[in-house]
Amino acid sequence: MADRISIANWAEEDRPREKLRDLGASLLSKAELLAILIGSGTPKKSAVELMQDVLHDCGDSLNTLGKKSVRDLMQYNGIGEAKAITILAACELAKRRSREQAVQREDMSSARQIYDYMHSHMQDLDVEEAWVLLMNQNCKLIKAQRLSHGGISETAVDVRLILKEAILNNATMLVLCHNHPSGGTHPSTDDNKLTTRVKAACDTMRIYFLDHVIVTDGDYYSYRENGKI
Repeated sequence: MADRISIANWAEEDRPREKLRDLGASLLSKAELLAILIGSGTPKKSAVELMQDVLHDCGDSLNTLGKKSVRDLMQYNGIGEAKAITILAACELAKRRSREQAVQREDMSSARQIYDYMHSHMQDLDVEEAWVLLMNQNCKLIKAQRLSHGGISETAVDVRLILKEAILNNATMLVLCHNHPSGGTHPSTDDNKLTTRVKAACDTMRIYFLDHVIVTDGDYYSYRENGKI
């Protein structure tokens, strides 16, 4: 019988860690995911094969696996106390995740909602800051990213950074926000120039530029509400 091949000698695309890195966790089997956790098997079995044996004895059920004790898992050759604890810790995390509600993303569909969200970030600032709010197609917030501190102009805000963040976060909509510490909501010439540049860049990348909102302590200006976008 031919000698078995260790994981280290498998084709890279078949190794669990590399497979997860390149293809994503969803394409790995339960045994492959567990094998990543325990790291190694025995001279006769790879980590994947070892976890296949364990899962087979559990009826391929992670729920059953999670009910095992450290002592139960240590009965398998190649699973010591540390590996057993790691497996059970992963099972417990999975159970806790299933009990948690999905994170409710903030709704940013109106200028008032955008203002209410950003006011807490900006109300005490004595200098101007620019932020971008990245959203999905349902106007739900994905990420709020500060772009500049201490001034807002065409040069202070890098439009390329805005688009890079949008693409990296799979955003389909975005909002530009900045504050006026002076309290006045009327947009400046620089504000208008920046709005035009961001709008043109978003149109090129097919990202919907929902609004540019100027925030003050108690009021706001929306380019969209004022028909400027």
